[in-house]
Amino acid sequence: MPLLRHWTALTCLALTLVTPPAPAASAAASSTRCAPEGTITDLGPASVTNALGNAEFVGDTLYAVTRGLSPNVVGAYDLAADRVTAHHDIPTGIGAWAMARVGTDLYVGTHVPSDLYKLDTITGTVTKAASFDDHFIWNLAASPDGKIYLGMSETGRVVEYDPATGGTRDLGVASPGEQYVRSLAADEHTVYAGVGAHAHLVAIDRATGAKKEILPAELAGRDFVASMAISPTRLAMGISSQGELLVMNKADPADHAIVAVPGEKYVTAVEFLGQDVYFTGRPTGTLYRYRAGKVEALGVPYPEGGTPRLLAHDGKMWGVQDGAAFVYDPATGAIDYRNLVSRGFRAGAEQPMTVYADGTRVYLGGKGGMQVHDLAGGSRRIGLPGEPKSMAEVDGRLYAGVYTQALLYGHRPGSDTAELLARIGNRQDRPRDMAYDPGTRSLVIATQPEPGQEGGALSTYRPGTGALNVRRPAVPDQSVYSVTAHDGVAYLGTYIQEGFGLPPKTRTARLAAYDLRVGRLLWQFEPVPGAEFIADVARLRGRLYGVTDSGVLFEADPETRRVTRSVRVGTHGGDLAVLDGRLYGISGEAVSRGDRVYRVDLRDLSVSTVADGLAGDWFDGAKLAADGCALYTLRGRDLVKLT
Repeated sequence: MPLLRHWTALTCLALTLVTPPAPAASAAASSTRCAPEGTITDLGPASVTNALGNAEFVGDTLYAVTRGLSPNVVGAYDLAADRVTAHHDIPTGIGAWAMARVGTDLYVGTHVPSDLYKLDTITGTVTKAASFDDHFIWNLAASPDGKIYLGMSETGRVVEYDPATGGTRDLGVASPGEQYVRSLAADEHTVYAGVGAHAHLVAIDRATGAKKEILPAELAGRDFVASMAISPTRLAMGISSQGELLVMNKADPADHAIVAVPGEKYVTAVEFLGQDVYFTGRPTGTLYRYRAGKVEALGVPYPEGGTPRLLAHDGKMWGVQDGAAFVYDPATGAIDYRNLVSRGFRAGAEQPMTVYADGTRVYLGGKGGMQVHDLAGGSRRIGLPGEPKSMAEVDGRLYAGVYTQALLYGHRPGSDTAELLARIGNRQDRPRDMAYDPGTRSLVIATQPEPGQEGGALSTYRPGTGALNVRRPAVPDQSVYSVTAHDGVAYLGTYIQEGFGLPPKTRTARLAAYDLRVGRLLWQFEPVPGAEFIADVARLRGRLYGVTDSGVLFEADPETRRVTRSVRVGTHGGDLAVLDGRLYGISGEAVSRGDRVYRVDLRDLSVSTVADGLAGDWFDGAKLAADGCALYTLRGRDLVKLT
């Protein structure tokens, strides 16, 4: 298949941020006593992107909405002018995956909070149409008569919104026991809901609300009906996580075809163009066409890229990716890839997912890549096909654990690229933490399984040989959230949640020790009653230190396997960092807030404040990095250095 190559990483920002010059920290400084704490230096926006969540056409303008920015925006890309001509702010929500069109009006669904907005594309006016007591609006679908249907998580509901009256109607939980309505389509009589974390396809009568399960029996046990498109006679759906396309006759669900695509796990987007079905796959990023019972690979717009939406327009097939759009012309077979950043799409600061410092640079993981801050001044973006959620450095090489698909990437500091080193597989998708163990010369990687799956893994990767060893489960009935390692033993902080969408089997997170040489669990116990996860663990002076989601810091003796002391450090606990023989941490008033950086006096486990009132805006837990004589975290969405 043809592979389109580009002069730059088109799915990420190709820009340099000017930040105030800062003195480069010395990697050797941690061996000396550091100066007293006090100075906070602002290094500018931490991680800048314009990752896209969905799109719609109104006339010859492609409207695309971002996710993870503050505020998120809908950008209007004028095809004739070949540039982005307008931006419309979406005031609330940390992201937007959902979009639908009714006439010339666009509707955008956000998450955290779940708000529904209307964009009048004639006047450019944005108004809030409705708010919902839920976590995510995962998807929207418009019916032919102009109603809007919303798919929710974490309640798994389907809701109808009537633009004519502003009223809503709750159609209830699509499939009892399931939390996610991931895909939607609607016609004159029926709403079709694709559900997970255990796959269901539910037909809902729009008039009565009656529900009927219509997923073919052959697909029982799959994870999600994750994407969906509708034509007058058929449905087309992407099934996770075995890379399958389902095409179904709406009038007779027994009349269907299931096509497995080798090498793919996810069918991320589907769309009809005439009688053909187009779809995109991951991990390859390939665009496919299903015609007359056969699948044809058409090309790779961007290697390993994720495509949240496909749209048929003017006889061509359009797709949106992070910061870009592509168009496939069936007449010529050509794929044209268009960088929307260079065409004027506004970028913004996102919620970073992790931070790492090496004394010369600070790295922040985000959507579609990582932001690299040079401590001598300036920052740039390295593109990655996913979200770096954990990082570590070994022998001058940076390693990043990337969600989804639990990928391991390597990056040589100073270069413009990162290379894929390993796929953890084994139904894992979210790298929670990683550490290096000199005793076994291995990276130790903790991962959470895919939604609906059991058994979090602990993997080791040998940088010298590339050998990968995956142990699953590492801790029975839980996944591993945090890890540190010493002399062949990994010390683990766990999470009661296995794959999202599954009810936890246990009630309290554990501290555990795992022998990396023989591959077995040595011991485990519950250090803090009621803790859901242990946000981080550290080893210092022969003792283990951990902090829970509930804000309790504890000291444990690995020999006696007992908690020796504990203290509350805040409402919610985040990362721990060891700097110059001292223990530091970060806590916040919410799980993803980093408000206060503190120092722990190991003599009496007393806690003193280094910096407060930071209101660091993280995506998934407050993070903290240490190097030389500095700590790095967020103030708002800016990167700050604490001396």
